[in-house]
Amino acid sequence: MASARLLSSLRAFVATGVAILATRLALLRVEAEEEIWRLSSLLLWSVTALIASLFGLLFFALLITVLLWESQRLLALSVFTVLFWSLAALAFAQARRRARQESRLFAASLSELKRDAEALAGDHAQNGEDARART
Repeated sequence: MASARLLSSLRAFVATGVAILATRLALLRVEAEEEIWRLSSLLLWSVTALIASLFGLLFFALLITVLLWESQRLLALSVFTVLFWSLAALAFAQARRRARQESRLFAASLSELKRDAEALAGDHAQNGEDARART
């Protein structure tokens, strides 16, 4: 009789563990999909903004250079060259800074797994105290 209850309790424990694992894996999958969509959208809009900005700057530089063609064309070309190189250096520095930032991918899953481990450790400690109290 006691072994039947023990076996039943063990099956329930394993079923609970499998259910928790399945839930956590589903959460990991959802987080990965969300991150992929977020990064894809970020990449698309960033490339679009970059291309539009570059065309705008290029045409502005051409406009100013043509306007100053007779008097200061070398100055205009020099100023725009320095400006574009400065913007490129700034963009490179920002890209490096962002690449070094820690990713938040799977942060919720890791938090949930940590809570699960703490809860299981608490249950284990509680069960040990209950067993000592009975003896």
